[in-house]
Amino acid sequence: MSKSQRIFVAGHRGMVGSAIVRNLQNKGHQDIITRTHAQLDLTEQQAVRDFFATEQIDQVYLAAAKVGGIHANNTYPAEFIYQNLMMEANVIHEAWRADVQKLLFLGSSCIYPRMAPQPMAENALLTGPLETTNEPYAIAKIAGIKLCESYNRQYGASHGIDYRSVMPTNLYGPGDNYHPENSHVIPALIRRFHEAKASQALGVTIWGTGTPQREFLYVDDMAAASVHVMELDATTYTAHTQPMQSHINVGFGSDVSIAQLARSVAKTVGYVGDITFDASKPDGAPRKLMDSTRLHSLGWQAKVDLEDGLALAYADFCKPE
Repeated sequence: MSKSQRIFVAGHRGMVGSAIVRNLQNKGHQDIITRTHAQLDLTEQQAVRDFFATEQIDQVYLAAAKVGGIHANNTYPAEFIYQNLMMEANVIHEAWRADVQKLLFLGSSCIYPRMAPQPMAENALLTGPLETTNEPYAIAKIAGIKLCESYNRQYGASHGIDYRSVMPTNLYGPGDNYHPENSHVIPALIRRFHEAKASQALGVTIWGTGTPQREFLYVDDMAAASVHVMELDATTYTAHTQPMQSHINVGFGSDVSIAQLARSVAKTVGYVGDITFDASKPDGAPRKLMDSTRLHSLGWQAKVDLEDGLALAYADFCKPE
């Protein structure tokens, strides 16, 4: 890929977007275009249209999204479905209108049915009911995949566009959201155990039974996978996908129970108190392990294991603001 390409990273302040920017910069890309939310509200179509009309963008990494854990998804379902639908619809449509040839849409593992066979392969999409706790967010992400596929099918030949989608498993690392209520499980646990250690609390109670299995991927691995998929030549990408099932899973390759994860985070933080589980709180899906065979066959593997990744994430959490 030419280093002179103008690349728009939507959501560059987020955990994934910032990691993609780091990866592109390390590869020598200097013309990386970013906008804060205050500078460009991606839910406003005219603002997005004006941006693409003036910036002459060559490629888009669509990493902007409204994200959160079970509590946030349950509390703000309307915001999760509306904002994500508007952002992806505006960016994808206006990128097409502006003759942007290449776009990568970042989705989520929650697109798969709650009881999908494990590990979850790409062909599990739309085969059963979704997990209720994050269904609005999942519906929006499924729509993003189908937007990319539909634009490829209708305009790929006539306009030369190539819009792709990657579905990450649970991500963590530098730039994560450590909000006490609206964060995902790893940053939430890091904060809980850090505060418990500081206050010398005798015990920490975790939501749920601790039995659900989850897969976790360090965010810089996700960024590397995203750039890898974007840079694949069209012939190779097409050979490993289908026009109406073109998304690619991005996972670490193995999972752990929430109880195991909690103990690992406590060890990383240095918390030695008791860990208990509140079974009255929701667990979410019983297991979410991605089948990343398609990506592995395209020449990519994760590099950062959970122990090393947690240490890096905790160091980031402890950095002075």
